[in-house]
Amino acid sequence: MLATANAYTTSFKALVLNASYEPLRIISWQKALLMWFQDKVEILEYHTAFARSVNDAFKLPSVLRLKTYIRPRKIDGVRFCRENVYIRDNYTCQYCAEKLPYKELTIDHVVPASHGGPKTWTNMVTACRKCNQTKANRTPEKAKMPLLRPAKAPAWLPIIEYDTIAGGAPSSWVDYLRFKTN
Repeated sequence: MLATANAYTTSFKALVLNASYEPLRIISWQKALLMWFQDKVEILEYHTAFARSVNDAFKLPSVLRLKTYIRPRKIDGVRFCRENVYIRDNYTCQYCAEKLPYKELTIDHVVPASHGGPKTWTNMVTACRKCNQTKANRTPEKAKMPLLRPAKAPAWLPIIEYDTIAGGAPSSWVDYLRFKTN
C-alpha cells in the first residue's frame, strides 16, 4: 500500500503515450503506477519525487507508453469541459487579460444562462472572479466589458497545448508533445 499523498506529490501528473508514441492523455501518478503494476505500460521518464510504502519507494512516473496500441476514439471535436476552456483561453481572463492559476479562475457565460445562454464553446469563457462578479448577469456589451477574443470551439487537442498551463509541461514531456507553433 502506498503512503498517503501529500500536497507535494498530488501535483505530479503522467503523460500517457500510445504504443506509437502519440500523446493520449494526462493522468495522476497514482493511476500511472497502477497501470505499471498491471503491466499495461512501460515507463519512459520519471519525476524526481518518490512515493513511499512501508517497504518500498517508487519514483513517480512522468511519461508512460502503452504496451498495446489502442485505436484513438474518433473525435467530433474537443471535449467541452472546464479544463479545456481554461487551456483554450491560456488560463487568461477574457475580460481583463490577467493570467491566473487554475484555482483562481471561473467560467463565465457570455450570454448569461438566465437569458438562455447555453453551455457551449461559443458561450463560455475563462474569467477571473472579479470580472465574473462585475459582469454579473449581463452580456459583455451591457457590462461594457468586451471580450479579448471571440469564444469558439478549439480545433486542436488540449494535450498538445499543455505547455500553456500555469507552470508549463514538465521538461520530461517536451520531446513527446508536438507543441503548436504560430
